[in-house]
Amino acid sequence: SVLATPSASARVVLPLRRCFSEVLYAKSHEWVKLDSGIATIGISGHAQEKLGDVVFVELPETGSEIEASESFSNVESVKAVSGVYTPFAGEVVEANESLTDEPSLINSDPMGKGWIAKIKVSDESPKSELMSQEAYDKFLETCD
Repeated sequence: SVLATPSASARVVLPLRRCFSEVLYAKSHEWVKLDSGIATIGISGHAQEKLGDVVFVELPETGSEIEASESFSNVESVKAVSGVYTPFAGEVVEANESLTDEPSLINSDPMGKGWIAKIKVSDESPKSELMSQEAYDKFLETCD
């Protein structure tokens, strides 16, 4: 038997879906990936550059409730200690325990393996206050 092949005119082309959630940024230099109500949060490449070599990360406790705009973690470098803030209220569902033994992941891979916590978001409305990569890049021009 011969298999029928659809003609070019019969094919439907679907738009490609993004494989990754959009990364958004806060003015306090945290990045956020929001996916199905879970926000993964870390500090931006710009923030880690300003801090210098990270030597310790105080992680939030899994299961703890945090409020929007609250500091939920501290990042200590050879230069300073800096609070890490969340734009969202919610429950910490995971902390990046790898940072306990290897805090330098924040320097080497701030947008990947250097994430700090995942939060089950109770209200996504603060998302509208966050910046796209392009807007964050423009914001950085006004920071220095």
